Amino acid sequence: IASCQMYGIQKFGYVDDPLAQQANPAKAAAIDKLLERFSNHVKVAYVETVGSDNYSVLLGVDPATHAERVLYKVKLPGNPIIGEGKPENQNHAIIFTRGEHLQTLDMNQDNYLGESYKMRNLLECFQGNVRIVGFREHIFSESGGAVASVAASNEFVFGTMVQRCRTWPLM
Repeated sequence: IASCQMYGIQKFGYVDDPLAQQANPAKAAAIDKLLERFSNHVKVAYVETVGSDNYSVLLGVDPATHAERVLYKVKLPGNPIIGEGKPENQNHAIIFTRGEHLQTLDMNQDNYLGESYKMRNLLECFQGNVRIVGFREHIFSESGGAVASVAASNEFVFGTMVQRCRTWPLM
């Protein structure tokens, strides 16, 4: 599931949404191409605003006809984007995931071959009551300038230090 909270605005350009000014139809078209090419495996979760109601929508593509279809549409209790965009984006889409294990990746998180080898060991070693297990992120956009460097440092402090300390209540 690719979670893109702005997809609905980018594709449909909701007029009553203040973010409609940031709509970029080219980004929505690129996501549409991914959906069509990998229709058996990729679904897109996005936030749809209708009046004052917000919905989390899971969109898929029929592999035979390549027609888009809404697989699920869940009414949300309010605007899901009340804090930082990244965790809120993951929160609204997590309702569509299934399975015993879930891996989340950020757009700026490097996922090279060495990192993927860790996943098998992770799944073998942690059984039972483990709730959250994480690896340090290697953020490759860190070298993009001062702002990127500060953002990467912030992610390191939260993802590696603070987040690890907060996992103990869940165990």
